[in-house]
Amino acid sequence: MHSEALWQGKRHKWIICGRDTDKPQKIIDTNQYMVRTDRRLLILEPGGIELFSAMLACALDWAPIHEITDLFASHQDPDIISSLGLWDQALPKARLHAPWIWEGFIRHFGMSHIEYVALPDEGGVLDLDGVNLQFIPAHYMHSSGNFNVYDPELKVLMSGDIGASLEPGQPPLFVENFKEHTRYMELFHKRWMPSNTAKNDWISRVRRLNIKYMAPQHGRIFKDDDVGRFLDWLEQLEVGSALRTANR
Repeated sequence: MHSEALWQGKRHKWIICGRDTDKPQKIIDTNQYMVRTDRRLLILEPGGIELFSAMLACALDWAPIHEITDLFASHQDPDIISSLGLWDQALPKARLHAPWIWEGFIRHFGMSHIEYVALPDEGGVLDLDGVNLQFIPAHYMHSSGNFNVYDPELKVLMSGDIGASLEPGQPPLFVENFKEHTRYMELFHKRWMPSNTAKNDWISRVRRLNIKYMAPQHGRIFKDDDVGRFLDWLEQLEVGSALRTANR
């Protein structure tokens, strides 16, 4: 699994683990992000059970195991957090930050030791060793209880499935040609995002943030002007396509 530091401030850095050439071919490719401070490591979207060994090795390249203190799951999907039962054995004193609405469901992945920190619908703030990370509501985008993570210091929004692209092979980490890139995003957003009302509510919320990098869980990362181009593109896109198909 490839990993590298993406962005660095005075007290912390963001790291990506992904582009795993050894993963089984029929499971969807995922980006895992980590935030590393001097004494703690947060893993954002730890991934599916198939990736656990590779993801644990990746995390240990950046921190000793006793400093891997926090996990975050934006929602309940298996590619987000089905590895939880194995993390529960490896990190019995860690905390999982996840939507309150999904606690009873996420625990089905196995959770006897890790503490579940239930995020209220309005979001909240995580103080990670003096670095404040904000949980931004993204409900119904696509899950009914869903959050992004915003870092106001480095201007990073980890956007989960929003901005995801389904692109073959091992694409570069960053979007290079936005117009060309839309063909890899369109189907995903039309089908997996159910509500135009929720979509527009999320766009309105994140336009108020100062975002330099938007990092989705699948595909390429947006930077600088491409963040605004994505919001404009998503704003004009009609989502919820399965309803129209079902009612023909």
